[in-house]
Amino acid sequence: MKFPHPLALLTGCIAIAAALTWVLPAGEYTRQHDAVTGRDVVVPGTFHAVAPTPVSPFQAVVAVPRGLADAGSVVFLVLLVGGAFVVVDQTGALRQATGALARSLEGRATLVIPVIGLFFATGGALENMSEEIIAMIPVLLVLMRQIGFDPLVAVAVSLGSAAVGAAFSPINPFQVGIAQKLAQLPLESGWAFRCVVLAIALAIWLGVTMRYAEKTKRADGQTGGRAEETVPERSGGRGGIVLALVLGTFAIFVYGVLQLGWDFDQMSALFFIMGIVAGLVGGLGVQGTAAAFAEGFGSMAYAAALIGFARGIFVVLSEGHIIDTVVHGVFTPIGQLPIAVSALVMMLAHVAIHFPVPSVSGQAVLTMPVLVPLSDLLRLPRQVTVLSFQYGAGLSELFWPTNGSLMAIVAVAGISYERWLKFAVPRAMLLYGVAAGAILVAITIGLR
Repeated sequence: MKFPHPLALLTGCIAIAAALTWVLPAGEYTRQHDAVTGRDVVVPGTFHAVAPTPVSPFQAVVAVPRGLADAGSVVFLVLLVGGAFVVVDQTGALRQATGALARSLEGRATLVIPVIGLFFATGGALENMSEEIIAMIPVLLVLMRQIGFDPLVAVAVSLGSAAVGAAFSPINPFQVGIAQKLAQLPLESGWAFRCVVLAIALAIWLGVTMRYAEKTKRADGQTGGRAEETVPERSGGRGGIVLALVLGTFAIFVYGVLQLGWDFDQMSALFFIMGIVAGLVGGLGVQGTAAAFAEGFGSMAYAAALIGFARGIFVVLSEGHIIDTVVHGVFTPIGQLPIAVSALVMMLAHVAIHFPVPSVSGQAVLTMPVLVPLSDLLRLPRQVTVLSFQYGAGLSELFWPTNGSLMAIVAVAGISYERWLKFAVPRAMLLYGVAAGAILVAITIGLR
């Protein structure tokens, strides 16, 4: 059997989600505003049935444009970033720079992986970096192809490293930070333990990525990815200015995200400006710059559409009022299990819940208020409950198709979702083994 095309896969998931709204009973938790987290969180023990709201086939189809609208900011980021980097690419500056870097790394190109991986893992640990990676994939693709690495390596070293950093982070505000607040634990508590586990997990991920890169490396730089078209060489002076512009844009991008609280709209505007200036400075002119943007929009349209389709699954489940039903049904039986088993089953349950709830912060406010009282009854340390959440949900970012940024990134990289799964899933299972061991150690030492 052939693995379904990503659009067919996501459409099938939407259809299954719509069918489930006719089968599963509708229900929801009462929610109240939490001043500590600034979010609406569920009130434990308040799950109740509500009037069924099954999603019709036509409503399920409508969920696709609604998903695109809900994810509009990310969609426009993808389009504008794609357009901007086609402009930069057509100036020739980026390929000249990466070609020079590749020549300087001859014989030790694999060292690029831990350096880049640590950067993205830090971004994941600090601010749950995900959609922002889309902006950096075009640069990574050019670099990896110049070195001779498979385009899949660009995804593994960026998205993969960021996901591992976020999942095992001691300070990720959108994941462990929210979970600890909801569990009424001091922020950054257990940080030393988490740092040790993070170091182990990241070393494993970077190690297997380096091994894969060496195994698939070709001396001629061709690794089965998209064919590289020849672009005209432009003046070195202009190329240097364009390259400086790209580097300056990324510096502003990082500062804006970390210090100014920028969202996707500001990031989109920044890269749009970069594309315009790069095209004019690089000698493309107004017409050439506009044509390059149009080409970039076309090349990114598929990736942008995947984000909307992935979001459509959540739209259907929300309209059918069955997400809370799934959470209630999955976590209620855990109270009957032994303490160590319950913690491991919690982690696996979070893996399952992350499919319909692809936001780690959304999953935290949905599940942690339910699990904290349950863990107290089991005499399971609340810190372990947080670990089960962050490991289970965080590592799921590596493979669930409802993760719109994952689907967009693999599309931009020109690799199939099936091929990514073959790489990521076995390695994610290895990391889940590390996570399970960490949870058992945390229970043994009574991590608080």
